[in-house]
Amino acid sequence: MSDDKKLTPEEERVIVQKGTERPFSGKYHDFKEKGTYSCKRCGALLYHSAAKFDSGCGWPSFDEEIPGAVKRHPDADGRRTEILCAACGAHLGHVFLGEGFTAKDTRHCVNSVSMNFIPADGRGTATALFASGCFWGTQYHLQRLRGVLTTTVGFSGGRTANPSYEEVCSGETSHAETVRVVYDPEQLSYEALAKLFFETHDFTQVDRQGPDIGTQYRSEVFFLDEVQKQTAAKLIGILQAKGYKVATRLTQAGPFWPAEDYHQNYYVKKGGSPYCHIYRKIF
Repeated sequence: MSDDKKLTPEEERVIVQKGTERPFSGKYHDFKEKGTYSCKRCGALLYHSAAKFDSGCGWPSFDEEIPGAVKRHPDADGRRTEILCAACGAHLGHVFLGEGFTAKDTRHCVNSVSMNFIPADGRGTATALFASGCFWGTQYHLQRLRGVLTTTVGFSGGRTANPSYEEVCSGETSHAETVRVVYDPEQLSYEALAKLFFETHDFTQVDRQGPDIGTQYRSEVFFLDEVQKQTAAKLIGILQAKGYKVATRLTQAGPFWPAEDYHQNYYVKKGGSPYCHIYRKIF
């Protein structure tokens, strides 16, 4: 399994050590394609191209972020305001107000190296939903595959709308801790995602995963169409032929409710690796 989210030394310098790339050197400073910009480190969506404008400063400029995507923090220099990815804390750049470039009177000055770009046309996206115990560990592995654009942890398969983490943990809502994966089907197949799902948890356990016990920790594939259902069923058949007693449920996908912000990209923000999601080659 590849670690495609590993940062290069230059990315590490900017994203982690809060450095700045040279002006006019970034690949997005004079870039006008339509699409969406995402965090280089965790894949969270940050800016739509409609918010991008030419400020002449030498770095990509945006006059607004996707709601909730960017957080502000006083810079160490005591004068500027730093902007960071709200999901993982990656350094993006700085925000400036009152310059009059656009009607919003705001300029997010962002390092190109802190972002990836997802074209609006040219390639489509697909979505998958998987539950395999604590969603921190599930997300940790799935978000590292090449072709994965974004991952969000949350809840599926329950009876109530917009449940809190505490409500789900009570066992009263019947939700499973779930990860929603948005990916590029030209780079990554649903079958490859599903294989990694099975290879990173114990799919023979019922309503638990390692020391985590409860219905919210069950193994479940929430399929969005017949192709996903048949693909998952085929993989379960292969596992059964290998002698595994598979406890994974196959369920038609219903509503997905994102979990609270502090659960998103947990291992990216906290460091370390999952305690009960360990990769092992099976297929």
